[in-house]
Amino acid sequence: MTLSEIAAQNNLGRVGARPPLLAYLKQVWQRRDFTFLLARYRIQSENERNRLGMLWVLLRPTLSAGVYALVFGLVLAGARPHNFVPFVVVGVFCMEFFNTSMNAGAKSIVTNASLVQSLPFPRMVLPIATVTQNLLNFLPTLVLMIVITLFGGARPSLEWLLLIPMVILFWIFNQGVGLIFARLTVHFRDLSQFIPFISRMVFYTSGVFFDPHRMVENYPTIRGIIDWHPLIEVLTIARGLLLPGYTVPVDYWWKLAIWAVVLIVAGIVYFWQAEERYGRDS
Repeated sequence: MTLSEIAAQNNLGRVGARPPLLAYLKQVWQRRDFTFLLARYRIQSENERNRLGMLWVLLRPTLSAGVYALVFGLVLAGARPHNFVPFVVVGVFCMEFFNTSMNAGAKSIVTNASLVQSLPFPRMVLPIATVTQNLLNFLPTLVLMIVITLFGGARPSLEWLLLIPMVILFWIFNQGVGLIFARLTVHFRDLSQFIPFISRMVFYTSGVFFDPHRMVENYPTIRGIIDWHPLIEVLTIARGLLLPGYTVPVDYWWKLAIWAVVLIVAGIVYFWQAEERYGRDS
């Protein structure tokens, strides 16, 4: 009898072996308290290094929005979208959540190599904690975003409650992106050098400071393509809910839901398939 047969007879498994997907997800769920505490600890740790602390969570997107509104307000001149400053604020604040989730999610395994190699736990906890951290940072900026839109002429409405499902779908979408990039960066370390360029490309094609629908209104084929751009869908929904003069295309809800479901399922499966390799490749 071989050693592997003896081990199987005694229900002994290989150290670090990848469990079945459902069992793996159960392990991730059982560590949900640890995941949330890890996200909160990272927020506290990062803010303690800055004199202004948590205030930077609000200042970073606000300063970015101010710069973009000033620069592109002058560049676009008469081509500026209606209610330009709140328009840019919504775009920058939402894109900050996406970019930080993608960038930090991509580094969640490689920057925690010692933790991955020394403790037995489902590695998926790390990218989930990272995106959860960014969600917790996004929530106060969402409140600030709403306050700024009030100065831009927005008025409280029951439609604002739809921001809740929008944020949930956006978070699920970002979580899928974070899981995919977390694995890719482990296998292809040079990818981390390209991520800033990917972030910029997504940023400049998502209509942060311009209305993409106006630019392609005479090109129905291109319009059909950008209607499937997930970040354009998020920004359009947020602006339609908050800003007067903007509407939410109904189809953007189910298209964003499709993106969220596809990305989270693909991200979970793709990340889980390499579970055994993270400790070795990190």
